[in-house]
Amino acid sequence: MSANILAVDDEPDMLKLLSMIIREKTPHTIVTTNNPLEALEIAKQGGIDLLIADLKMPGLDGSELLDAVKAVNKDIPVVIITAFATEEAAAETLQKGGFDFIIKPFRKEQILSTIDKALKWTEMQKENRELKAKLKGSEA
Repeated sequence: MSANILAVDDEPDMLKLLSMIIREKTPHTIVTTNNPLEALEIAKQGGIDLLIADLKMPGLDGSELLDAVKAVNKDIPVVIITAFATEEAAAETLQKGGFDFIIKPFRKEQILSTIDKALKWTEMQKENRELKAKLKGSEA
């Protein structure tokens, strides 16, 4: 399964690293931006299967972006990455519906595993909804 991943971080080197890892180690495509407002516009256009967002960004931080993206499409898994990790930030991310919270610097295997888990989880959620709809249809 090939997915479309959107990554937003105000650090260009982090975007280059994420792009390199995803392009070299997965069949997925990646779109990057250093502007969280642009990331929100891309998410609104649709076609994004996963969002990876930095927590601390000017203009719109990762937590605010998580809220905005979930308001547009609650099914997009959002992974927050940060160099400024606190237990409160991690808990807030997960309470808001974030899929995972990763601390920088991260290992390549860690981000790849999280991407894989997020995409599989999304697929399982979709299948679950479809099966429930079929079940309701067969009961009628």
